[in-house]
Amino acid sequence: MFVTLNVDLGVRSYPILIGGGLLSRRDLLEPHLRHRDVLVVTNDVVGPIYLEPVRALLAGSRVATAVLPDGEQHKTMATVNRVLDALVEARFGRDCVVLALGGGVVGDIAGFAASIYQRGVDFIQVPTTLLAQVDSAVGGKTGVNHPGGKNLLGAFHQPICVLSDTDTLHTLPDRELAAGCAEVVKYGLIADGELFAWLEAQAEALLRRDPAALGHVIRRSCELKAEIVGQDEREHGRRALLNLGHTFGHAIELQAGYGEWLHGEAVAAGTCMAAEFSARLGAVDPLEVDRIRRLFRRLHLPVSPPAADPGKFLSAMGMDKKVVAGQIRLVLLDSIGSARITGDYPSHELVDYLREQFVR
Repeated sequence: MFVTLNVDLGVRSYPILIGGGLLSRRDLLEPHLRHRDVLVVTNDVVGPIYLEPVRALLAGSRVATAVLPDGEQHKTMATVNRVLDALVEARFGRDCVVLALGGGVVGDIAGFAASIYQRGVDFIQVPTTLLAQVDSAVGGKTGVNHPGGKNLLGAFHQPICVLSDTDTLHTLPDRELAAGCAEVVKYGLIADGELFAWLEAQAEALLRRDPAALGHVIRRSCELKAEIVGQDEREHGRRALLNLGHTFGHAIELQAGYGEWLHGEAVAAGTCMAAEFSARLGAVDPLEVDRIRRLFRRLHLPVSPPAADPGKFLSAMGMDKKVVAGQIRLVLLDSIGSARITGDYPSHELVDYLREQFVR
């Protein structure tokens, strides 16, 4: 059994398929391939487990592979060039398909390479981590990091299909599973208070990989993201809400060094910072901030950032893509289930908050 959701973007609409055993369902990919040339992009952790089953799905197509090193520290233009080199070496044309097999880093790199190869070729997402299945594989954001900031180089390039086989989560390390939960909490905070309450009741079931719990959070997260992306594909408005905690979180990743903190870990701590700052401004009840921190702790996620210089941290936040005319715009909470993006706050309050966070 599997569930099909749809991201409604007119001619760029595409299905999200969610369920167990999908990597054995050739019939699900065939309508999107039709024997076209396929480059499978994976990494040296996922590849040894899932590359051969995926190659079996692609019988009838000419298949090439690009196996990348694992880790956020490799999310660079140099790695994108490795994917482009593989496409050129295989002599693939504009009718080829790039298939991303892995987590968010693989998906972002493969999608970005697909967006610029011969001015854009199709790509398919086959996410194998919880974070990718609930978030990064959906919505068409692709790109890589720059020494000056997270995801500064990239493009919007929608996949033609997302195939989320929940069975791949059985081989996911516990730390990676917990990191994916951070994005699920985000959805509850910005748009679905009932989902947040469900997570409070089912946190342990999620961590022990209960199939029903995993299926529920993947489906509900994708429903929420598909709705938001369908309304605001290129993040001119509501889609920016999906960045709750990310302005703080990206600064954490940059300051700690890419790969030291998993993206979901940085988002968890960053979300707590956003919630605390919201309470500081009188926007959200401090008791709700306590609920948020308690849930992240139960999900084995950090609730505070690592040590950093407050000035450098603020500077890193200033490179966020939501900055407008030099003003750092933040996603702030009004309550659990309701958020807004704004730059309308006293700048000295953010300076003071960061100083209190990092100067003990």
